[in-house]
Amino acid sequence: MENKKILFGLYDDEQILLDAVKEAKDGQLDIYDVYTPFPVHGLDPLLELSESRLHIVGFFFGVVGALTAFLGMTWIFTDEWPMIIGGKPYWSVPAFIPITFELTVLFAAFGMVFVFYAVNGLSPRAHTEVLHPRLTDDRFAIAFDTSVSSNEEISRLEKFFERSGAEVHIKNLK
Repeated sequence: MENKKILFGLYDDEQILLDAVKEAKDGQLDIYDVYTPFPVHGLDPLLELSESRLHIVGFFFGVVGALTAFLGMTWIFTDEWPMIIGGKPYWSVPAFIPITFELTVLFAAFGMVFVFYAVNGLSPRAHTEVLHPRLTDDRFAIAFDTSVSSNEEISRLEKFFERSGAEVHIKNLK
């Protein structure tokens, strides 16, 4: 993995951050990422981020869970171990509904978590570097990748941060 040189500016307020992102987009600056301690309303459209497709994955895992539960209980109670309990028939669909619902939710939840971790490269051994210690507490940041930028481009980004009222930092990521 190559080293990245990240130039970032810290902001105290989310509204100032939104204004700075608008200014950066208007100035044709290529934003590497924006870091916030909590979701900021209106930031996704400004960064032109598309909607996550994780809910589609959740739907498919839920369908697999529902089919696993329903077909599994059908096979168990009609073919493998047929028993009349309390006068109910072998194939009692209303009795299958609670377990089918629970396995639908369970498969969807675990499936979305596993896919989210896989897509984002997260694992127990994953090492992530934090740009600034207060970034996950009460600060907001706009980051630019300056690994291959000239001194002129870096100077332009620093002036942008100066105009927008940011505290400028630079960090090398491994």
